[in-house]
Amino acid sequence: MAGLSTKFDKAYEDKSIDELAKAPVSALQGISEADAEKLQTALGIKTVKDLGTNKFFLWAQAVAKLAE
Repeated sequence: MAGLSTKFDKAYEDKSIDELAKAPVSALQGISEADAEKLQTALGIKTVKDLGTNKFFLWAQAVAKLAE
């Protein structure tokens, strides 16, 4: 988990892994509130956990790994 806190906005640096999973997608550095709203509208993604377990993202990740 080293360096994981650098992937989140400052307000989330001291949060537990469970709290990070439940955090809104906009807690991730580089994802704005507007981006988060688009993810929610298009794919029903509200939290960091939702993003990490979204089937479309998982499928794309699998294809990318196989293509390496």
